[in-house]
Amino acid sequence: MAQRLTRRAMLAAATGIGLAAARRGHAQGNWPERPVTIVVCFPPGGATDILARIVAQPLGEALGKPVVVENRGGAGGNIGMGYVARQAPDGYTLLATSSAYVVNPSLYPNTPYDPFRDFAPIGELGAAPNVIAVRPDSPFASVADIIAHARANPGKLNFTTSGVGTTPHLAGEVFKLRTGIEMEHVPFSGAGPATQAVLAGTVPIYFTAFGSIGQQVRAGQLRVLAQTGAQRMEDLSDVPTLGELGIRDAVSETFLALFAVAGTPQPILVRLANEVEAILRRPAIRERFRQTGTPVTGGGPAALRARVEREVPMWREVIRQAGIRIG
Repeated sequence: MAQRLTRRAMLAAATGIGLAAARRGHAQGNWPERPVTIVVCFPPGGATDILARIVAQPLGEALGKPVVVENRGGAGGNIGMGYVARQAPDGYTLLATSSAYVVNPSLYPNTPYDPFRDFAPIGELGAAPNVIAVRPDSPFASVADIIAHARANPGKLNFTTSGVGTTPHLAGEVFKLRTGIEMEHVPFSGAGPATQAVLAGTVPIYFTAFGSIGQQVRAGQLRVLAQTGAQRMEDLSDVPTLGELGIRDAVSETFLALFAVAGTPQPILVRLANEVEAILRRPAIRERFRQTGTPVTGGGPAALRARVEREVPMWREVIRQAGIRIG
């Protein structure tokens, strides 16, 4: 009798496992059955928010269910990233983030996520170099002028950015390290106030993402002296890179990307990656990205994973050498 009960129990257990697996397979096969949410880990209006919204509508059309953008900003993106890391790995909550994803673990003492374990890459949306900008009437006509002045007047030259620990700030620290000069960082709480400070002449040098000042550059209110990308950006084809100016190992970009929660079923990840890549290939989408100052990069999960593996240790070393810490 005991043997028969054991067999029955085993049969029931096997049946239960089979039914559960069938339900999971059915759920994955029918995904999505409800709206998908993209959590932007910054307030509305920034580059990450804008690009996420450009992608959300066509992604919803491709999936057959609405894709809703929800902003959860704060703590340099940590609040939103920590929130998504705690969600179910079912493909219904995605993360739209920036280079903060690879910077924050070295910048904050208790980052609420692990960039290697908590997320699965879907794909990079876009990336743009940081730039060094000045007013048109600035005495600095070139990067060489800035370096010469800083060396002749150590510690007396200031530069501004949109905040401590942002990629423009880190680009400024890399510039200092690679050229051996001293400049004082004067941070502002956002690109808007920083731009106004430079326009007013309060701070002479501005490290920023080009998308933050494209309008002012086109209007002749600001002049770009150099860009930090590996190649010249299309909209800055007449502006040299730092590498072209002889400043090596100073490449930096601000990238924007989509992630899912780690453990999301592979078929869902593959579908998301394929749909996003197809959207990024559309000429109209590429033009909208270009107009924001952040060109499409794409490349899928493998390229994004490689960037994360490359940039987490890179920024960790820059932050260590510069002695930057928040909290």
